[in-house]
Amino acid sequence: MTPVSTRHSTVPGTAGLDNPLYYLENFETVVCWVRHYHSDLLTADETRQIDGLLNLDTPARALLARMVMRTGELFRVEKFNYPEIGVPVKEAVSVLAANGWVEDNPSIPLKELFRLFTLAELRAALADEISAAGLPATAAKGLLKDTLIPLHPDTAPVDLWLPDVSTQLIRLNHMALFDRLRLMFFGNLRQSWSDFVLVELGHQQYEQIPLSAESRAFDERDDVDRYLVMHRCRERLDQGEAPETLWQDIPTANENAWLESRRGRLLFELGKLAERGGNTELALKAYRLSGHRESRLRQLRLLERLKQHHEAWKIALAATAEPRFGAEERGLERILTRLAKKLGEASPQQGERPQLTAFTLELDNPDGHSVEWAAMQHLTEPDKPVAYVENTLINGLFGLLCWPALFEPLPGAFFHPFHTGPVDLYREDFVERRQALFDDCLGTLTSDDYKTRIRDTWQRKHGIASPFVIWPILSEEMLELALACIPAQHLELMFRRLLGNLREHRSGFPDLIRFRPDHSDPNRRYEMIEVKGPGDRLQDHQTRWLEFCVDHDIPISVCYVRWTDR
Repeated sequence: MTPVSTRHSTVPGTAGLDNPLYYLENFETVVCWVRHYHSDLLTADETRQIDGLLNLDTPARALLARMVMRTGELFRVEKFNYPEIGVPVKEAVSVLAANGWVEDNPSIPLKELFRLFTLAELRAALADEISAAGLPATAAKGLLKDTLIPLHPDTAPVDLWLPDVSTQLIRLNHMALFDRLRLMFFGNLRQSWSDFVLVELGHQQYEQIPLSAESRAFDERDDVDRYLVMHRCRERLDQGEAPETLWQDIPTANENAWLESRRGRLLFELGKLAERGGNTELALKAYRLSGHRESRLRQLRLLERLKQHHEAWKIALAATAEPRFGAEERGLERILTRLAKKLGEASPQQGERPQLTAFTLELDNPDGHSVEWAAMQHLTEPDKPVAYVENTLINGLFGLLCWPALFEPLPGAFFHPFHTGPVDLYREDFVERRQALFDDCLGTLTSDDYKTRIRDTWQRKHGIASPFVIWPILSEEMLELALACIPAQHLELMFRRLLGNLREHRSGFPDLIRFRPDHSDPNRRYEMIEVKGPGDRLQDHQTRWLEFCVDHDIPISVCYVRWTDR
């Protein structure tokens, strides 16, 4: 067996699917990478456990990997079917039990039986309980659960619950350790062990970023602990636990901006649930402590509803000095206008907004297509093709031109092989850290060099995951039309606005683009068109893009669609 100290890869990769134990190799890639490069964030007990795991025999390690990758911690041994491990499953289970990785015949609550056993097995084994509860022998599983679980709150081994069922039940121990390892490798708990398999199957391709010992998500164990605590809090919230009981377990603020953004989201969600449940005091407290981009508007609207107008006015006035995002700016304007009337204050002055170009189409729609599709079909002409692109085209062109800046392997940006983009993409210093790189990319727009760079990136990187490029939409034909019709100066204007707020400005682009390759004015060889159906209205983020384009003489309009009586 390979010694523990050397069984790790300098660049973590995926196992080939022709290896019957591919999942074990992938599993141990994570374990060994963390053991080697994150040892300072592990306790002595965790390190001992990992070393003990890696020194088990292959069948035991393989079965353990299978269980870790499955859902839940309870398993029926007779349901395992893993011939590739090379020994009877019960033999591997015995090794794992002897080394403390599984618990044999654990005590469990009755509700777990309903997840692990079939209705037929439960009806036969619980016949006496079903009869005593006054239920028919043919009762459905849901009715049995709702009736029997409250009557039997205690835990017991499965052989006491179901003495006549031939089964072996085991519980996987130390799942918290495996969640910690996965978190330290991926930097989140959203990604799973299956990411390795998806790469091998060709379902997903990732940009290959050089990794080193410095390529890791966490530098402090306390940060890992805080992430895990917040993750559990969010799970509890999603499972219906009352915000009041969960509130005390949310960590206090700290200096890690990334973790603070997660804490802000958690507080925002807790506040919404508290507000929905009528606990307005807790909701206001959560909104006030949350740095989430929408929390301040939510707080102000709740204060309005509670008729705490003076406090709302004070907070809203202070917020106008530094709005968190564009939509908040518009929301603050509306709130202050309403409050001014109620408090007898002077309404805040609003800047003059540009006049939007709009037109109306009256269309038949016998096939029930969307308004965007119907408008696209109507507006398309042989020499003026129209495409339904929404947020994909400008974002895609930006992603292709700025690929080197987006995937620059700066510290803290990439720490495993399965990133769709840099993890700091939406942090405040993202552009600042790469300013010279973005300047270089956008500098190519002063000549036709940008077209060469975009075409080259499209060819070389086609199919690789990107936070901005949606490959099925950005076909080569679409790419060439865009490069031929959209002037470089317009692209630069839109790209620079994107960089001003990547999270917010990447959405809100118009639905359609109409190309006019033969137009005599090079600045009018295309037009972006936002489509609105009956009863629909422009959203704030859409309006801001529309007004920006009008201000900068970028051809753009709004199309209002009405259906004919037929």
